[in-house]
Amino acid sequence: MKPHSLSARRISLLIFSVCAFGLMTSVSMPADSKFAVEPVVEKKVKELPSGPLYWRLDNLPTLAQAQSAAGPTSLAAEIAGKVWLFTLGPKDGSTTGGTKVVEIGPIPPISASEYLLRVNRAGGAPGVKTQIHTHPGPEAFYVLAGKVGQRTPHGVTYAEAGTAMIGHGANTPMEVFSAGTTDLDELAIFVVDAKQPFSSPASLD
Repeated sequence: MKPHSLSARRISLLIFSVCAFGLMTSVSMPADSKFAVEPVVEKKVKELPSGPLYWRLDNLPTLAQAQSAAGPTSLAAEIAGKVWLFTLGPKDGSTTGGTKVVEIGPIPPISASEYLLRVNRAGGAPGVKTQIHTHPGPEAFYVLAGKVGQRTPHGVTYAEAGTAMIGHGANTPMEVFSAGTTDLDELAIFVVDAKQPFSSPASLD
């Protein structure tokens, strides 16, 4: 009986299939070299509360409760298995039914004819970083996991998991990066001039 052998055509098809599978696998792998940014929630408002302003972060039992408790300068969202209410207002505020996580501020002053309030979820593997950029308003950070770093003309600042960090004023060049030994997962919280581009390229020379 003749030993079984593969034809040249079958061998070619087998090699092609293996290569194609390897290509598809590499394409579907997460891009560890990129700093990921995902918009979560935003709204536009015409006015901000007077005086020094703070971002207050509360957890509530349900999204419906958070939305019901939201004021004119509040944003409600479900993130990382928890319901969050982000409120921009005076220091030492409170939310009925909410558990205060942190109060971040005072944020640098901003003046505009219309404001955009936004929360992004961002992060990535250790060492990944954003391009150098600016925003037309101040940014605050709350770290869910890992460690965030921010490089600006004022120097480099860091925040660990469970802590917050205040950014600088409008149009400050910055580079944000994953500074820890584990993946970064952070919330970036903004109040910016709604009439200006949300992000613009910049340099830190």
